Amino acid sequence: MPRVTDDLPSHIGRYQVLRRLGEGATSEVFLARDPFQGQDVAIKRLRAWAPPAGAPAGDIAHRFFSAEAALAGRLDHPNVVAILDAVASAESPYLVMEYVPGVTLKHFCRSDRLLPLDQIVELGFKCAMALGYVYRQGLIHRDVKPANLLAVLDASGQVVDVKVSDFGSALNLHADATQIHRVGSLAYMPPEQIDGGDVDCRADMYALGAVLYHLIGGRPPFDAPHQMALMHQIYHQAPLPLAGQREGVTAALDAVVQRALAKAPQERFADWDGFAQALSALVAGQQVPLNRLGEVRDSERFNLLRALEFFADFGDVQLWEVVRRARWRRYPVGHALFKRGQEGNSFHIVAQGEVEVFRDGRLVATLGTGTSVGEMAYLAPNPDLRRHSTDIRVSRECTTICFTPEMLGQLSPACQHRFDRAFIRVLVRRLHAAHEALAHPRRIL
Repeated sequence: MPRVTDDLPSHIGRYQVLRRLGEGATSEVFLARDPFQGQDVAIKRLRAWAPPAGAPAGDIAHRFFSAEAALAGRLDHPNVVAILDAVASAESPYLVMEYVPGVTLKHFCRSDRLLPLDQIVELGFKCAMALGYVYRQGLIHRDVKPANLLAVLDASGQVVDVKVSDFGSALNLHADATQIHRVGSLAYMPPEQIDGGDVDCRADMYALGAVLYHLIGGRPPFDAPHQMALMHQIYHQAPLPLAGQREGVTAALDAVVQRALAKAPQERFADWDGFAQALSALVAGQQVPLNRLGEVRDSERFNLLRALEFFADFGDVQLWEVVRRARWRRYPVGHALFKRGQEGNSFHIVAQGEVEVFRDGRLVATLGTGTSVGEMAYLAPNPDLRRHSTDIRVSRECTTICFTPEMLGQLSPACQHRFDRAFIRVLVRRLHAAHEALAHPRRIL
């Protein structure tokens, strides 16, 4: 907790300090306002740059700062806290980071605050995808724990998202400088990390498995009154099964978490995608109790997008944009997506299911998964051409991804560019199909 008796600095660099968010042994964190961008940021400032004589801890803090500062502007993922700037001032260097209002997942590790099981699995999926992205940037976090995972809350205080933070302990596989070993939080560290040897992404997998275990059961996988006893457990004991510790925990859920907690790295998941898909399959296969029936969950949305040809050129970051910005709907058989004469102000991409197209009451086409519908009226240059010329009805229960012009306008330029390319591919296919139907010679007029 912040020491409320301390006076706040009015500014740190150009940033106006609003309040203290917290502090540790070597640094303090402030909420501040960026006057140029007009947004709130979090500033982590070291207490002192130069270590006092004979105090190596100060040098370690300096190296942690340098490791995180080197990532400024490099990490761009919706589930990773962005490091916006790093200022190595002579007195007190500081990092400027994205401000995430909310609490850490440590808040939900108590037995009286546990989150629903399907939500825990969803958060685990997002963390796995984020840490997979981080690993592709050449980084191993090495300190994945509940206190370093920020829960994003909505206006009602419900957890809606998660962000991985604090890369001070990260191992940069592309760095030339010597980096600190034997870092991390013991309760969430795998045996190979405690040994201080070489680690790979499977060390972070173990840590995320330990976090999930804690969130599910309200206790970490291993607990002991002193470090030596805790290390003995990590090396030699198997975690107690989660099944039976909490109502609703299935054997499938327990198996995924226990695999992540395997003593030997080669017995864990081969890569982050494998871990993420195992978590996603728990929700898709209803291997965890579903707190909100009928909802299309983020993990399901992401995997649906990944499988669709329309989104083949989209990277993970752009896919997460679509997950968050699009309107996702499930429609029953017989529902009219569009009616003839209706003005088009949106388009749908069929993620699951099937629709039929009728012209003057006659069935002219059946469109399935991956097909876009309504885009011709949506893309039309004037209102007269924006009226649908056919009726489109659901013939097999379907999930669609719906966009309006306003939604597309909120996407990043990179994401919009990929939409443009996808539309061009769709239109070329439609033109080719029309030519074939008319037995028209394929030539450029």
